[in-house]
Amino acid sequence: MSNEQIAVFAGGCFWCTEPVFSQLKGVSKVVSGYIGGHTQNPTYKEICNGDTDHAEAIQVTFDADQVSFETLLEIFFVSHDPTTMNRQGNDVGTQYRSAVFCQNEAQHDAVKKMIAEFNETKLFNAPIATQVNGADTFYPAEDYHQYYFANNPNQPYCLAVAAPKAAKIRAKYAQLLKDTSSE
Repeated sequence: MSNEQIAVFAGGCFWCTEPVFSQLKGVSKVVSGYIGGHTQNPTYKEICNGDTDHAEAIQVTFDADQVSFETLLEIFFVSHDPTTMNRQGNDVGTQYRSAVFCQNEAQHDAVKKMIAEFNETKLFNAPIATQVNGADTFYPAEDYHQYYFANNPNQPYCLAVAAPKAAKIRAKYAQLLKDTSSE
């Protein structure tokens, strides 16, 4: 019996955040999508224009008996720059903001605690700017965005941005990776 839970992270382009989490033990599904805006059923074009206030995000389904929310949260913070509000690398705009959409009070408390600890120890070169939000409607992105990196590994953006992020997490958290030798 699994202890299935959901986490929703916005850490820049979902093409880059999805491969970070889909490689982890205990993660059964990662869906790229949009959250935190005012338009129902937004499209990628609307998101890119900045017309909806949604963030590009990922919805991670995980077994909390195999990987904790706190571990996923740490990986979220380490895998992007949480000190910039509306920018990740060359991606600029509110759709690329750093945010966690907490699904319950325990997640909210864990996020607040980790931000305080990281700020106190000065883990990053500036204070963490990540928004801590409550649960909101998550809209899955168009089909071609799902597992984009896995389906387009030689796409230039994936090579330049997504691949290094996924590799950074593989190196730092090797013990948390799925066993792919039997796949």
